[in-house]
Amino acid sequence: MSNKQALRELQQRLAQRMQAAREQPQQANWLAVECAGMPLLFSLLQASEIFTPVPLQTVPYAQPWLLGVANLRGGLHTVVDLAAFLGLRDAAAVTRSEGARLIAINPDLGINCALMVDRLLGLRGAMQAETADAATPQPRFAGGVMRDQDGRRWQVIDLEALARHEQFLRIVA
Repeated sequence: MSNKQALRELQQRLAQRMQAAREQPQQANWLAVECAGMPLLFSLLQASEIFTPVPLQTVPYAQPWLLGVANLRGGLHTVVDLAAFLGLRDAAAVTRSEGARLIAINPDLGINCALMVDRLLGLRGAMQAETADAATPQPRFAGGVMRDQDGRRWQVIDLEALARHEQFLRIVA
């Protein structure tokens, strides 16, 4: 008899927890990276897998920020040095840091591309949004600025908007 009662209590606790989880607002989940010293956030819904750098096949006549093409899990992906594309460093001065990683863009966004970042900083939960400075023009793929609990500012990169950005899609030099 006590086993049945324990099972019933467990089911009630689980039902209460599931109800509480449904009632809580969803928190944005972010992948935190660093490019040329700048902290950036990618939505986990827009980013896909994380890879260690692999050998690249160069692409002739491509923009300097397009590092080449890589075979990632059997699929060909263009590899973009995100810091060079954003103008945070000169594309001619590209050097792979020891902590460099490739972040694949979610295939649901319709582009086989991976972004080379200098460092992976991990996952981040809820952050405080900051008001945008209207005087500073931003490209569409530059989402808002977020501030974490330690006061550090993070630039959000909208990977869906980046995947449709005209300059990003124009890879021929």
